[in-house]
Amino acid sequence: MVFDLNSLVRENIRDLAPYSSARSEYAQDAQIFLNANENAFGSPLPEDCSRYPDPLQTTVKKRIAALNNIRPSQIFLGNGSDEAIDIVFRIFCRPGQDSAVICPPTYGMYEVAANINSVDVIRADLTHAFQLDLTAVKESIRDDTKLILLCSPNNPTGNLLDRDAIIELLREFSGIVVVDEAYVQFSDQMSWTASIGTYPNLVVLQTFSKAWGMAGLRVGIAFANEQVIDLFNKVKPPYNVSTTAQRLVLDALDRRDQIEQTVEHIRTERNGLESWLSGRRSVQKVYPSDANFLLVKVKNVEPLYRSLIEQGIVVRNRSSIALCDGCLRITIGTPEENQALRNALEAYETSFIY
Repeated sequence: MVFDLNSLVRENIRDLAPYSSARSEYAQDAQIFLNANENAFGSPLPEDCSRYPDPLQTTVKKRIAALNNIRPSQIFLGNGSDEAIDIVFRIFCRPGQDSAVICPPTYGMYEVAANINSVDVIRADLTHAFQLDLTAVKESIRDDTKLILLCSPNNPTGNLLDRDAIIELLREFSGIVVVDEAYVQFSDQMSWTASIGTYPNLVVLQTFSKAWGMAGLRVGIAFANEQVIDLFNKVKPPYNVSTTAQRLVLDALDRRDQIEQTVEHIRTERNGLESWLSGRRSVQKVYPSDANFLLVKVKNVEPLYRSLIEQGIVVRNRSSIALCDGCLRITIGTPEENQALRNALEAYETSFIY
């Protein structure tokens, strides 16, 4: 495989002059800033937020880089991972001309982002074991295919995709391979961030929404080689991560021990709930999970789903997507929430005639 980033990038993006913000033009210390048309009198809020945030999130990136043994220039921060997904389409795929490969069942935002950017979606379904069908993926690749998007651990199935299969695609595909690791902290797998120096066509996505418990902040991460990250920074809005979000991410990074303990609690609850569900007469199969949720194939999925709703418990019905007929996706909650789920399922089984 010969990877040529310059030829892969859309011509208009390659020639794009990014917006030059006031904060990026002068990022040094000064006593008085009168260059950005900010309100110097401040806001009515107790926390000062009258100044624009650092457009490149320099301090946050330095901390993340140190934790991952990479360089800050290999990191992009965005308004959730969804922004990074959208940007990767805008950089590499010409609207109405190029295509991307996805492997259902998978995270639905890949297809939504493709549709928004008028990019043709090619589907190469996972196997019934929820692993990559390498033959199908390779046969799906066309001359106009610029992206392959993979989720590992996968959503909604919860399992890790085979690492050797991903490596084979990285070596043989001349476009960009995106590996979305939103749930990687709940698994035992080494992050793909360690491989961005080896594979120039690799983009790794992570998020502060899952293990870090900060979904409301909307902070996602993309890791890639410097040339790819430079393109991300050209395309992104100038102030895409707020001052408050940057400050709170730094606060969370100071509490890594607490996050690790929380992840272990979730894994313990996941394993316990998996064992309990496996013995229920309404359950046909509980799929192995490396994430903070379980995919559960049940008998009579619609009545069970409605029963849980009526008892105040909301899970995700995934029956309508590829290979997930009759399946519910159940997020791991607190011990009290998980017990409430057990009680609700027992109540359903008592009342339902099979």
